[in-house]
Order: sequence, then C-alpha cells, then structure tokens
Amino acid sequence: MPGNDDSANRPQAPAEAEDNVVQMPTNWDEPEPESPLLSGPAGAGLREIFEADPSFAPEEFLEGARGAFEWIVTAYAEGDRKTLRNLLDDDTYASFSGAIDQREKEGQRMEDTLVGIDSSDIVEAVLNGKEARVTVRFVSQQVNVTYDSEGRVLDGDPSSVDTVNDVWTFARDITDRNPNWQLVETRVAA
Repeated sequence: MPGNDDSANRPQAPAEAEDNVVQMPTNWDEPEPESPLLSGPAGAGLREIFEADPSFAPEEFLEGARGAFEWIVTAYAEGDRKTLRNLLDDDTYASFSGAIDQREKEGQRMEDTLVGIDSSDIVEAVLNGKEARVTVRFVSQQVNVTYDSEGRVLDGDPSSVDTVNDVWTFARDITDRNPNWQLVETRVAA
C-alpha cells in the first residue's frame, strides 16, 4: 500500500562487523594536545629539542628516564657493568665502574632496594648543536646498605627506607638514528 512504511517488517541485511570500521578524524586541523611539560620550568628547552627532533615527546622521555633510573640503580648495586655500559656515556660509566671496582677490591657488597619513585620532574632541557640534554630530578624511596666481606653493615640500615633526591642528566645526539638516551651526569639534589 502506498504511504505505508513496512520497512520494520522487512528482513534486515546483516550489520558489518564493527571491528572493520576505521574511524577517520573529523577535523584534520585539530592540533595535538600540548604537553603540560612544555609550559614548565624546562619548557623552552623542551620546545627547542622538539623543533629539532619532532619524534621527541617529553612524556615518553620521562617514562623512559624513570625506567632507566630503576635499571641503573639496580645494576650499580649489583655490579652489573654490562647493563651500565649500555645506559651510561663513557665518563659516567668509568666513574660507576671505578666505584664498583673499589667495592669489590675491598670485599664489600651493596644492596640497594628501590622501594618506589615518588616523583620525577624535568628541571632543565637544552639543545647545544646536535646534542640534546634533559635533566630530571628523581625523588625516590630506597634502602641502601653496604656490607663488609663478613656480612657486617658498614653503611646504611637494612630496616630503614630513606628518601633520596637525585638529579640526573641524560643526553642524545638528535641526528643519530639510535633513539636511546644515555646518562651523562648525576648529582645529589640539595
């Protein structure tokens, strides 16, 4: 009958599988959300690094720096030079390796338990030619104990968790295809 819509009674074609649908952006000119780190104390340097290397993302860098911090602290305590060699520049590696050598020569053993990282903040960023340097302040909870060859405590307290404030600088040649950063400087925060 004309005027009668009986489409509700007609069999419906099976729906396309939704997992085959690719959502396309509706506004091609919509900018990416800006990182809050770009307006922080190191914002100008971070912007300069990003302009020279568009693959640089401050949040991803900071996540990687946290991971590197955990690996380096653990590797140093365990005397794992192989791991340190891959994460440190030559001068920093020589310093860490020298301290491990001295510890081993004296028959000492270090236990460093990283309980957790309370905060990690980018405090400085600079681009000097093709070298990017980003400095991060880490506040962490650690148990650090050094034992002598007979297992007596020389330094630290195995039952005490200390708040440790470190400032670490990571560097990378932005023209290098290797995306990895290396630790180039460490100091204790004031």
